[in-house]
Amino acid sequence: MTDRPTLMVGVAGVRGIVGKDLTPEVVTQWARAFGTWVRETGEKTGEGGRGRSSVVVGRDSRQSGPAFAQAVAAGLGAAGCDVIDVGLVPTPTVQLAVEYHGAGGGIAITASHNPIEWNALKFIGPDGIFLDGAAGARVAQLAVEGGGGGTGGKGGKVARDDAAVARHLDRVLRLPVLDIERIRERRFKVALDAVRGAGGPVMQALLERLGCEVTGINLEADGRFPRAPEPVPENLGELRALVRRSGADLGVAVDPDVDRLAIVDERGAAIGEDYTLAFAIRAVMGGTGGRSVVVCNLSTSLVVEDAARDCGAELVRTPVGEVHVARKMIDLKSRIGGEGNGGVMYADLHVGRDAPVAAALTLALLTRERRPVSELVAAAPRYVIVKTKLERGTRNAERGLDDVYAVLRRRFPDASADIQDGLRLAWRDRWLHVRPSNTEPIIRLIAEAPTDAEAQHLVDEGRRLCAAS
Repeated sequence: MTDRPTLMVGVAGVRGIVGKDLTPEVVTQWARAFGTWVRETGEKTGEGGRGRSSVVVGRDSRQSGPAFAQAVAAGLGAAGCDVIDVGLVPTPTVQLAVEYHGAGGGIAITASHNPIEWNALKFIGPDGIFLDGAAGARVAQLAVEGGGGGTGGKGGKVARDDAAVARHLDRVLRLPVLDIERIRERRFKVALDAVRGAGGPVMQALLERLGCEVTGINLEADGRFPRAPEPVPENLGELRALVRRSGADLGVAVDPDVDRLAIVDERGAAIGEDYTLAFAIRAVMGGTGGRSVVVCNLSTSLVVEDAARDCGAELVRTPVGEVHVARKMIDLKSRIGGEGNGGVMYADLHVGRDAPVAAALTLALLTRERRPVSELVAAAPRYVIVKTKLERGTRNAERGLDDVYAVLRRRFPDASADIQDGLRLAWRDRWLHVRPSNTEPIIRLIAEAPTDAEAQHLVDEGRRLCAAS
């Protein structure tokens, strides 16, 4: 099962290329394993009743989604679980629906930012958070053993929940941090690019309820991605042009499962995904962080660190992965956190990445500051992030990357080293992070520095040393 060439088995799920190593049969096997885990968990905690043996299932717009949803339902039914089908929705909507129904878990059928030929299952626990180490390992064990033996319980009923998105948006709009009337008074012009994922109708509805005039592209939720789906600057050329052409106050782009938000300023410049979290921090804390804690991962930009510092908050970093940030936020009672990929996690709603809440917080900040996006960016120190990746060779795939890390630490003895997730070497105003990808068979290298040349130098040196090790 796990030795297929591109089937990526992670803590919180499994993803692969559709028809090659992610087939309906594989999906059914993993869904059955997850369903078995759900029933096991319910029995251990004494919460194995009807609600806790139900699993919420939702999907993004990828064209393999409907067939995989049927395969998931079959696997869950074989494990004795009922299904609550929320349909084509954002991943955070699935997470919130798990909480709402008191379900035993959830499965989001989405490969998020991966290319169009991929799909995935993301496993969500009964708390609405993605599975962590022990739980994920147990599901993987059950899958390897043949999808789990089931429990003999009755299951297989499928119920529709067509109100999940409406509940999600209603909860966003009820957040006390948002002054809805003041936002509506601004009548923002917003350009929106949803890459034909799950976010077109959802994001348009939210923005219009916030009084925005929306001009959109790629809003059809048909999974026919017209470009690479990740909302990084190099993929947002059409949105940038739309902002300039329409005279928008800002542009926003979401990924296919709507948990990440990227911003384009009023001049048509893509400002980088890290600013989404930085803006959200400033919107929530408003310069009065007190003893607050902001949580982000090791690859998140220094602009987030600066925002936390300006608001009087402590910044705590975790390994890459939403679940690590979520668990740390809960441990530290942090209200706001997230990842530098545009993923904002606001605990007053739920501890999961959520593009609708990120958009609402961005508009709240712009309303309060009464300055355009470009001026908010210019008011803080600027950094440049450079990212690259390397194929994992057979040698380091088998042995791990410890030799690579040792070489890097010898090359940069003056840097502080963090080994929570790969190796992060940090200086006062720059850093280099080298780690194996959780979603692809590659090594990721990310560097940040005050200038492009300085960041590129760190990445180039890291690449050279990785290739030579």
